[in-house]
This record gives sequence, structure tokens and C-alpha cells, in this order.
Amino acid sequence: MTDTRESHVAARSAWRSRWAALGPGLLAASAAIGASHLISSTQAGALFGWQLVGLILLANLLKYPFFRFGPQYTAETGHSLVEGYARRGRVYLWVFFILAALSSVVSTAGVALLCTVILSYLVPASWGIGVPLLAGGLMLITWLLLVGGHYKALDGVTKVILSVLALSTVVAVVMAASHGAVRQPDFVEPSPWNLATLPFLVALVGWMPAPIEISALNSLWVKAKAEDRAVHPRDVLFDFNTGYIVSTVLAVFFVGLGVFVQYGSGEEVELAGGAYIPQLMSMYGDAIGTWATPIMAVIAFAVMFGTVISVVDGYGRACAESLRLLRGQDEMTRRHKDVWITGITGIGLAIVVWMSAELGTMLRFAMISAFLTAPVFAWLNFSIIRSERRLSTGIRALVYLGLAFLIGFGALFLVSELGLL
Repeated sequence: MTDTRESHVAARSAWRSRWAALGPGLLAASAAIGASHLISSTQAGALFGWQLVGLILLANLLKYPFFRFGPQYTAETGHSLVEGYARRGRVYLWVFFILAALSSVVSTAGVALLCTVILSYLVPASWGIGVPLLAGGLMLITWLLLVGGHYKALDGVTKVILSVLALSTVVAVVMAASHGAVRQPDFVEPSPWNLATLPFLVALVGWMPAPIEISALNSLWVKAKAEDRAVHPRDVLFDFNTGYIVSTVLAVFFVGLGVFVQYGSGEEVELAGGAYIPQLMSMYGDAIGTWATPIMAVIAFAVMFGTVISVVDGYGRACAESLRLLRGQDEMTRRHKDVWITGITGIGLAIVVWMSAELGTMLRFAMISAFLTAPVFAWLNFSIIRSERRLSTGIRALVYLGLAFLIGFGALFLVSELGLL
């Protein structure tokens, strides 16, 4: 009896420990569940039905080890992935720093512009507030939260936002599925497997579930979490796997939303500018009821706002840490990180204002850029892990398949863009 009671107590203690460790993995999921899910996954379902689900799942599977290496490395060594790059050599660190600095403003601008467009959908037209002013307010609030509230405020709100979005999307898809298909009698199913669709496929996979450099950001979040409480490597992996699985499953549900509400309906799927946002919001209204449209708009905004905060905070930490290591300084101070956060929000805002009428173009550029740089970040992560620990045969095979997929798909896209196909 005593042994049984002790085992129950140990099990409850283990689950409490895992629940308390949740945070960095969900932050990574928050950074992932943005444009790739709300826009690209839903458009994939609206345009091609279920045909691209296999590609989405394949991308998540083949990218898995590269994302996992970040939190795993930090949990096992106590060092961030950025410190791991430095331990491998300055060349590794310089490559990461340059690409991360460029990605920081591109990714921030992409998610901030989408967030601003959703916010403009919520703001009454009679107020006369334009996108530049809304974007300025959004980025100012982001800057104030990160410079003033820092990690704890970010960690706490993410769990609530993700839970509400996940539940709402699942409910919407289930209710839409119960209504049956919306296809027109003369509908002809299009094929996504052609060169004309290749840019859309690359953009879809580029941020699916997120840019690979998010693994370094996740590593820094794990280290920040460990400064407040002791974390066990098992709990860190549980947190990461939870966030990764949630983002993967939600990607499929967003595809389902496009399939059940828009695919084959005869309604033109908007791909340019912010025109798809009203369509996306109406999908929730069609599935759940018109009363749900403004509520889902608020939830979508909250999710994207969480993405903006996560991206700015993570890239700010990564760039500040990289520069600290390149300079040989002892530790990263709050001032160093705040300087980068200020720079990223400022340049990101400038790009948003400049590209305010080109949401589709901005997002497509950010996603394609992420995909083309993915093999570099993937190789950096793999080279660090394999130099310091022994990998299982299965993980090693998945790594090589993932590298082949990223390099091959990227090369096919570049060859197509150059007109050689």
C-alpha cells in the first residue's frame, strides 16, 4: 500500500514539474502559429483541399530534429545554442549572427504587418486610423512590454492565448465539417503539383511550423526559464514536444477550416494584400455563427500579437547574445538585449509602413527567405549536437532526410525562378 501511494505521489509530482516547465516550447509554438497557420495553411485547404496535408506533415517531421536540438542542448549542457555555435568556432557564430540579424527584421515585419491588418479589421472605419498609425502603436506596446515586463509576462499569457485559439479552431472545424461540403456541382479539383504552384508550396513549407532559427530562440527561452527555477531535461523535452505537436495538429485543423468552408465553393480565394483576413474571419462565422466573427478576430489578433512579441524578444536575445560572444564579453546585460529589441522593432516598423499595402508580398518574401536559409541553420544545429553527443540511428537518419529535403526543395525553387525548368 505504501509503495502504491508513493508511486502515485511521485507521478503527481512529475506531472506538476512538467506543467511548471511549460513555457519556452509554447513560446516557440506561439511564434509558429502565425502566418504559416492562419494564412498559408487555411489557404492551402481553400485552394487544394486535403492534398497538401501530407507535405505539411512531412515538413514538420523532417524539421523536427533541428528544432529539438535547441532546447535539448540547453537542457543537457546549461548553455544556449548560440553559445554552442561560439564553442564550435567564430565562423559558426558569425554565420548565425548575420543570418539571424537579417531574419529578425524580415520576420518581425511579416508578422507585425499581418497583426496590424487583423487589428485594422477590428477598428471601425469611421475612426480613420490608418495602417501606419496602428502599426506604430502595436510596435510601441511590444517594445514597452519587452523592455518593461520581460520574460515572465510573456511566459504567462502565452498558455492562455494558445489554449483559446486551439479550442476555438477545433470547434470551428468540427462544426464546419458537420455542415458538409460546400463544393459546386461543376467544381474541378485543381492540382498543386506543378511549377506554377511551387512558390506557394515553398512559402507554405518555409514557415512550417516556423523558421528553423527559432530553435536558437527556444534555447535562450529555456535558459531564461532555468534562471528562475531548476528544470529537468525530461521536462524541457516534454515542453518542446507539447508545443511542437500542438502547432503541427493545429496546422492540419487550419487546412480543414479552408477545406470545409471555402474549398470548391466558387468563392475566389484572396492571396494578395489583407483581403484574405476578412475571408478568414468569415470562415469562423460560417462555421460557428456570425456572432463568433468579431470574437475570433480578437483571438486571431491576440495570437498574432503573441507571435510579434515572441519573435521580437527571441531575435533580440539571439542577436544580443551573438554579439556578446563575438566581443568576448562576460555576460549579456538587459541593456544589450533592449538595444536589439529597440532596433528590431524600429526597423520592423519602417518595413511595415513601407510595405503596408503589400501584405501578401511581404509574407511570401519572409516565408521563402526562411526556407532558403533553413539548410544553413539546420546544418549549424546538427554540427553542434553531433560534436558533443551521440545521436540515435533514427534521429541521424531523420537529420539527413531533412537536409536532403530542405536543400533539394530549395534548389528546385531556385532553378525554377531562374527559368531553367
